Amino acid sequence: MDVSERAAAGKAARSEAPRSAHAEWEPSPDRADPVAILEEQGRSRVPELVPIRYGRMAVSPFTFYRGAAAVMAADLARTPSSGLRVQACGDAHLSNFGVFAAPDRRLVFDLNDFDETLPGPWEWDVKRLAASFEIAARENGFKGGQRRAVVRTVARAYRDAMRGFADLRSLEVWYARLDAEAVMQLLRAKGHKLTKRATKGVAKARAKDSLRALDRLTHEVGGELRIVSRPPLVVPVEELLSGEKGFDVEETIRGVIERYGESLKGDRRHLLETYRFRHLAHKVVGVGSVGTRAWIVLLTGRDDGDPLFLQAKEAQASVLEPYAGKSAFENHGRRVVEGQWLMQAASDSFLGWCPTTGIDGRQRDFYVRQLWDGKGSIEVDAMTPETMEIYARMCGWTLARAHARSGDAVAIGAYLGSGDVCDGAIAEFARLYADQNERDHAALAAAIESGRIEAEDA
Repeated sequence: MDVSERAAAGKAARSEAPRSAHAEWEPSPDRADPVAILEEQGRSRVPELVPIRYGRMAVSPFTFYRGAAAVMAADLARTPSSGLRVQACGDAHLSNFGVFAAPDRRLVFDLNDFDETLPGPWEWDVKRLAASFEIAARENGFKGGQRRAVVRTVARAYRDAMRGFADLRSLEVWYARLDAEAVMQLLRAKGHKLTKRATKGVAKARAKDSLRALDRLTHEVGGELRIVSRPPLVVPVEELLSGEKGFDVEETIRGVIERYGESLKGDRRHLLETYRFRHLAHKVVGVGSVGTRAWIVLLTGRDDGDPLFLQAKEAQASVLEPYAGKSAFENHGRRVVEGQWLMQAASDSFLGWCPTTGIDGRQRDFYVRQLWDGKGSIEVDAMTPETMEIYARMCGWTLARAHARSGDAVAIGAYLGSGDVCDGAIAEFARLYADQNERDHAALAAAIESGRIEAEDA
């Protein structure tokens, strides 16, 4: 179809899903118990770590929301959809955006979590992002009008950006990215009071690399570099294998690294081969990811002062899969990586995947990336209404850019239109779903209080 036909198709989609209908949210009588959904997820995770996940989710409605992507996926599947699909993030809440170092070593702002990525409706990502701003704004004590302004800002930023991308050439969309330095220059030019705090944040992110990890996470034992044990959050492999016989860690890891290397481009594979394996530990990460198997791998190059820390994280089926369809990729590690390559403007040089067999004999899928490489994230609880609005514009633009790389920006832009109908509808959905999230968080707290599930602070 030509551009005019694609625009017409986007406008025609309004008859299937009127833009005002995106305001709707009411739990159906047969809505699944949110705690039961979390319990089902826990069955495939490390049993000893699942209570930590519940403990982290129970802290507040916002931390609950961060871990409840599966709960919301089931809810979003019942909401109106235009039928226009993109490569969806699947967990596009505001804490899953941040800065990191691109291969050209410039810091970029982008989505940074793709565990749930899968092709799906664009609306699901936008609604999850908008609701996260409403929930975070409530947690920060913002007034109703301030919350509405923030949420409408993220919806408007997405709409404006998508309509802008619809007018660009394909390569212009593909190369578009939000450089952290460009944001800093804009703040400096306006003399914005955020400049000082943003400068500190960028400097902190730049310092977060493998050398920093070497200093923070390792020590010498008998002249050998070893990852420091801090159970249950960081547990070296030899402690996990205590009592196990016949399992050669180094041989196994060398095989895993070799298989992972096959997923990299030739030059990156060559670079990887200049490093040698030194140590391995299990590390608890995030909120929603707690209980999945996540490893940190220490490699060194020319000497002990030349470290490379990789994170190998288990990839299970996307929470969107029951509602959006199965992945085209049999290996879920590859699903995550392919989705990340498609959505991000610049991805980690060491991003790859591999299957591996654990000490329990079960095969699992993993994706691999650098542990720290200029990574930085926003302190949500320190945000004012003004700073959250600025952040909302950045996230809305970034999500639209990610969607425009895989979806039809012309059709989606035409569907959204030049008016603010969709902005208001999504803001209303966010308000209603934040109420639902508070009820779900209370249900988790009640389940912990009754002894139905066990929670642990860590």
